Amino acid sequence: MRTLPDYVSSVAFLIADPARAAMLIALVDGRALPAGELAYAAGVTAQTASAHLAKLVEGGLLTVEKEGRHRYYKLAGAQVAHALEHLATVREPARRMPLCKEAQNIRFARRCYDHLAGKLGVALAVSLQEREFILVEADKRFSVTPPGSGWFASMGIDVGALKTGRHGIARQCLDWTERRHHLGGPLGVALMTALCARNWILRSESSREIRVTAQGRENLKIHLGIDVEAIASAQD
Repeated sequence: MRTLPDYVSSVAFLIADPARAAMLIALVDGRALPAGELAYAAGVTAQTASAHLAKLVEGGLLTVEKEGRHRYYKLAGAQVAHALEHLATVREPARRMPLCKEAQNIRFARRCYDHLAGKLGVALAVSLQEREFILVEADKRFSVTPPGSGWFASMGIDVGALKTGRHGIARQCLDWTERRHHLGGPLGVALMTALCARNWILRSESSREIRVTAQGRENLKIHLGIDVEAIASAQD
């Protein structure tokens, strides 16, 4: 019978390989990608990628779906993405050199699997707490207050209709670049969906990057007091 240390060590072994880690990170935004793209992301041959992907599927970190002659791989679930994000917070990366433009954009706003992360995601969670729309509870949960339910309803989100997850409808998700919490869980997913539907933010088709539109900058300031330009330009 396998013990918890056995499971931890087997998962750690799968993630420890740089090529497999690169493939997993490429899938953290929730997309399903073919083996060829994952091979490119990992910098390995198609044959090597195929061997790595088979191990990740067998280890329960990835699932695979056949579409005609092609196979598309994706993370086995949000729990895998969250584990990868949290692993990145274990050690503070040294920031000696200025970040490139792409890295700056990813740090500012990105997808954490299926919800909003980065500086903007943290600012959003802070603003919702300051307005007492959400409150911090035990076990890394957020609860939604009556005024909060009203505000989310104004965004087209019926809080009462959200399916409860392991941490309720909203949870604190530790942001790996900011070392602070952003809003995760079903409510976090619904909020990012609502922001996209209102054209306040736009998802990138090729990366985890999230872009804020002119309409979004205006409305985030009006509705939540978030100054997008100030957040983007703020230094550590």
